[in-house]
Amino acid sequence: MAKTKVLSKDTRKRIVDLHQTGKSESTIGKQLGVEKSTVGAIIRKWKTYKTTDNLPRSGAPHKISSLGVKMIMRTVSKNPRTKRGDLVNDLQRAGTTVTKVTISNTLQRQGIKSCCARRVLLLKPVHVQARLKFAREHMDDTAEDWENVMWSDETKVELFGINSTRRVWRKKNTELHPKNTIPTVKHGGGNIMLWGSFSAKGTGRLIRVKDRMNGAMYREILSQNLLPSVRALKMKRGWVFQHDNDPKHTAQATKEWLRKKHLKVLEWPSQSPDLNPIENLWRELKVRVARRQPQNITALKKICMEEWAKIPATVCANLVKTYSNRLTSVIANKGYVTKY
Repeated sequence: MAKTKVLSKDTRKRIVDLHQTGKSESTIGKQLGVEKSTVGAIIRKWKTYKTTDNLPRSGAPHKISSLGVKMIMRTVSKNPRTKRGDLVNDLQRAGTTVTKVTISNTLQRQGIKSCCARRVLLLKPVHVQARLKFAREHMDDTAEDWENVMWSDETKVELFGINSTRRVWRKKNTELHPKNTIPTVKHGGGNIMLWGSFSAKGTGRLIRVKDRMNGAMYREILSQNLLPSVRALKMKRGWVFQHDNDPKHTAQATKEWLRKKHLKVLEWPSQSPDLNPIENLWRELKVRVARRQPQNITALKKICMEEWAKIPATVCANLVKTYSNRLTSVIANKGYVTKY
C-alpha cells in the first residue's frame, strides 16, 4: 500500500477556511486537489478538537501493567544481576505471560539497560568507612592545598599491553595483513615495573624498578628520586607526600626515614586507587607507549621515559585542580568505588 501523503499545515488551514465560507467538501477537494474523504476528515477533526494538527496516537497497549513494571523494577533494584528469565517467571506467576524481549523493552523505557558489570577492587566495610572519613575530612581543602601534594605510585607496563586502537580500515580478505593485526604473546611479552611521582606543577622522576622492591629499596628510591623531584618542581615549603598503604610504605623503618627527613605524609585510605590522580597519568603513559609499539624491553623502558617527560604540565595541573570532585564522588557513592 502506498504511503499516504501528509497535508501541509497551510493546506489544512485553507480547508477549514473554505468550509467556513460555506463551500462543500466536494468543491473544496476539487479546488485544492485533495480527496473528498480527506477534506471531510480534516473538517471533522477541526470541529471535534478545534485543531487540524496531527494528534498523538496511543499505539498498542503495553503487555506489562503498571503494577508489573513496579514489581520488576523493585526486583532489579534489589538485585541488578537478576536474569530476564527470572523476571519472566515472576510475571508468569502473577498471571502475565511475556517474553525476554518484552522484559528488556520495558526496562529500557524505565531508563534501565543491560551492561557488563565493571570489575573493581573489593572493598570491605572498614575500607568504605576509611574512604568516607578521608573524603569528609578533606572536603574543605582548597585547590592550593592539593597543589602542594606530591603524588606517587608504582605501576607495571606490559610490552604488548594496552592497544589503544583496535579498529582498522581494511579491504576484504586482508584481515591477516600485519598492518591490520595486533601482535600478542603469552604473558604480555614481558613487562617493567616503574615508580614515579608528580604534582600540579608537572611530572617528577620516573625510574625502572629492576628487582622485587622491598623496604630498603623503596627508601633508596625516595632518597634518590623523590627529593630531587621536589626540588626540580620547586614545591612550596610544607609540601605533603602521598603514597598508599603498601607494606613497604608503612614499614616502621620507612616511617622513621620519613620522620627524619621531616616529610609530612598524607594519611591514606587503603584500596583507594581512584583517589590517586597518578593513576590517570599511568593510563596516559601506557596509551602513549602503546602507540609507539616497542618491540623489546629495552625499547619499552626508553619509550616510557621519553613519553613520561612529554606529558604536559597542564595535564598534571588539571588532574589536581579537579581533585575535590573525587571526594564528592566518594561521598555521593557512600564510600564505594567511583568513576575515577
